[in-house]
Amino acid sequence: MERVPVPTETTAPGGRTNAYLGGGVLVDPAGRTPELDAAVADGEVDHVAITHAHPDHVGGVATYAAETGATVWARRGREERFAAATDCDPDRTFSEGTTVGDLTVLDTPGHAPDHVAFEGETGICSGDLAVATGSVAVAAPEGNLRAYLVALRRLYARDPSRLFPGHGPVIGDPRATITRLMAHRAERERGVERAVHEGAESVEAVLDAAYDRDLTGVRDLAAGTVHAHLDKLDREGRVRFDRETGRVRPA
Repeated sequence: MERVPVPTETTAPGGRTNAYLGGGVLVDPAGRTPELDAAVADGEVDHVAITHAHPDHVGGVATYAAETGATVWARRGREERFAAATDCDPDRTFSEGTTVGDLTVLDTPGHAPDHVAFEGETGICSGDLAVATGSVAVAAPEGNLRAYLVALRRLYARDPSRLFPGHGPVIGDPRATITRLMAHRAERERGVERAVHEGAESVEAVLDAAYDRDLTGVRDLAAGTVHAHLDKLDREGRVRFDRETGRVRPA
């Protein structure tokens, strides 16, 4: 996989989203840049696909599809979401196990409901499932922590040699990184549950109790993450969470 970082409006460190070329597929063309133009011109692009339809992953889909004549793919059942995000109607759709070029689709929702990964001979193009440092946002209303953790366990079980993430450098130790991310989520969950049992009665109160760092600029994202954790804990019967009012209490 050839990685081409593209400047985007993203909260991810570095302000860039990785586009990848490999197996005849252009994955996550986040925008048009001279560097990506050159990589596309030098490579073989028969297909254009995205890991998910968040704005920082899709900005160059329509442009590169038109210029290369490549087949445009979308997640089956998510065609309208794809078209609204990319301003481009898909030619074909994929689901778990579909082959796109030389890559195979893995269904990995959680960070987003339409999230997939693409597995090739050299590793897995993993979108926003993992990052080499820090953590991945799994924020309500789109984020689903139960699904995200299942997706991480699927990646761990496949034991790829490398992960090609949506942001940051290529991950050469996938299992160690996945273990770290799962441990981070477990620690955050313990903090959220503890806050509820110590008297926090709202998302904002849990947020203030569970986070011990400055949230300037990312408070809304952190609140969405707390919401996602509370939703998981509620479904597991460990707290009671009213999704409409945001009120929370011990189970």
